[in-house]
Amino acid sequence: MEADTPPVILQKNEDTDMASHRIDCITKPNRQSTHEHITFIGSTTEGKGWSREQAIRLIDGDIESFYVKVGNDRSEVGVVRPNDGRSPYLRTYADGKWDDNLLSLDECVLA
Repeated sequence: MEADTPPVILQKNEDTDMASHRIDCITKPNRQSTHEHITFIGSTTEGKGWSREQAIRLIDGDIESFYVKVGNDRSEVGVVRPNDGRSPYLRTYADGKWDDNLLSLDECVLA
């Protein structure tokens, strides 16, 4: 069982102006490392990308949201804040549990 606190994912009113971006690529310095964070997320369809720090600020500020779509399943991107002093990081969250959908995405060429 994961000790990290799950994000509070709020359903957004469709009348808000908050953008929601479908993430389809990531940059992680060493894909095999369990100790390195994703450093960049991107949307090739939008031609946009965000550093981990930018994405965390946008999510925390309720300014923009991000998601990953695998088949018909949508997972929201949330911020994990470990209880042991490690830096916050991005992870997908769906159906009441953390999943690793970000790690299954292709490497970004946008970064």
